[in-house]
Order: sequence, then structure tokens, then C-alpha cells
Amino acid sequence: MRIGLSAYDMAAADLLDLVRAAEDAGFDSLWLGEHVFHPQEYTSVHPGHEVKQHHTGPIVQENTHLLDPLVTLAAAAATTERIRLATGVFVLPLREPLLVARAAATLAEISGGRFVLGVGAGWLTEEFDALGVPFKTRGRRLDESLAVLRACLGGGPVEHHGDIFDFAALEMTPAPVDVPLVIGGNSDAALRRAARSGDGWFSSGTPDFEEAVRLRDRLQGLREELGKTAEPFETVVRIEGADPQDVRRYGAAGFDHVVIWADQVWPADGSLDEKRTRLTQAARALRDATI
Repeated sequence: MRIGLSAYDMAAADLLDLVRAAEDAGFDSLWLGEHVFHPQEYTSVHPGHEVKQHHTGPIVQENTHLLDPLVTLAAAAATTERIRLATGVFVLPLREPLLVARAAATLAEISGGRFVLGVGAGWLTEEFDALGVPFKTRGRRLDESLAVLRACLGGGPVEHHGDIFDFAALEMTPAPVDVPLVIGGNSDAALRRAARSGDGWFSSGTPDFEEAVRLRDRLQGLREELGKTAEPFETVVRIEGADPQDVRRYGAAGFDHVVIWADQVWPADGSLDEKRTRLTQAARALRDATI
């Protein structure tokens, strides 16, 4: 079983310390969440609000430290060698997919093929409004953006004539670039999108064990309906806490990749040596649980 970390609301320097320490400790991946900014006032409600959330209160507020995930992960790639680096998740409908394809290909090159692009539809209406992107079209924009990304990263000339994006023949890269596209979200629409268009799925929020099993089984059923069970596919579920017994439970249920919140094993306070010691101890205990 792979064990990763989910990072959010961290200063850039602290995150870079974390990713280096996580690689040394043996963690498999680091997933960085994002929002572009904090709207001073917003009424949008996270779609997973009925499911237990790790962060209490508003997900984006005045004191939330927000980072650009692609810039930050590029810095992380330059200072690590093994750990997989992923967005968890990147609000793709807010962006022009050709620009994302260029950035993703660059990050794949910098990281030596360790970059994973986890994407979601987004939920913060005010974020879309400020950037001039129609919130109601985010699902269609996401689907079409995924098609553009996959075509551009596939190598060679491509063109696209869709309802939202339209461009004549161009070439992003002469040869295919391996950037797994992982779809986030727990709604049935998100699960269907992951089964249809993704190389994997990343859970939203922190579903409990029973809900995680239900979502995983629903996803497997959808992939069976589409005849895609023979294709590689990674299921990544975020769990609460860092209890080795919980990790063992997920492993016994057949989960192949669990992600724990970084602040469970990387305290906000304390010296760097103290943080690294706690992270290393947690990694050792978690690895022992998977043996």
C-alpha cells in the first residue's frame, strides 16, 4: 500500500521542508490542495459539507495560507528525487487548458516523471465570478479541458473544436508526456467522470471508512460498466488521523493508496528537527502497519 500526505494551508518554505523530510521518511506522495484566493465574503458551501471535514470552519478564510500548486510543486521537484508530487486538487475549469498542458509537461520534465495532475470541478462560486468563468459550465469545461490535456500531452500535432475551446492544429510536445490525470470529488458526477476520463480518483474531504468503501465500490462498478477494469487506475482516499490500525484496516479492504493530512504528523510549531523526528516516527509506524 502507498501512503501519502495531503498538504494545505502551509507557507511555501514549510512545505518544502515537509516534502524533503517526507521523501527521507519514505512517504510515497504529497498532494497539495489549492484555492486561488480568499473571497472577502462568500456564501458557497463545499459539496462535502455533510461529510466529516478535517479542517474546521471555512475552508478558505483570511488566515489561510494559499500557494500556487504548480509553482510550489516545481520547487519541490527540484529539491527531491523520488516522492510523487500531485495536485490534490487543482481547479481546472478556472484555467485555460493549453496553458495547463504546457505547465504540466514542464513539471513532468523537472520532476523526472513524478508529477500527477489531480483536478476537480471546483465549488467556490465567488472564485469563478472573480475570474470571469461561468460557474454553471464548470462541469462541461472540466470535461473538455481533460480532453484537451490528454490530446496535447499525447504528443504530436493536435487540434480541438469544442463547445468551449476551439483551436487549429498545434503541437505542445513532439513525444508523449506521462502525466496521470486524477479526478477528485465524491459526487456521482465526479465518480462517473473519473471512471470515464481519469487515470485515477482522489477523494474529496475526509470520508469515513464506510463511505470510502462505498465510493470505491461505486467507482469500480462504473468502470466495469465502461469496460475499463483492465486499464491502470489508482484509487487514492484521504483518511483522518495517522493511526496505524486505521491504515491496516484500509489495506485489508483492498485500498492501494491512502493519504493522511500532513498536519497530523508535521506540527505547526517546533523546530525543524522536532518536526522531522515526528514525521519519521509516524512513517515507520505506518509502514509497519502495511507489512
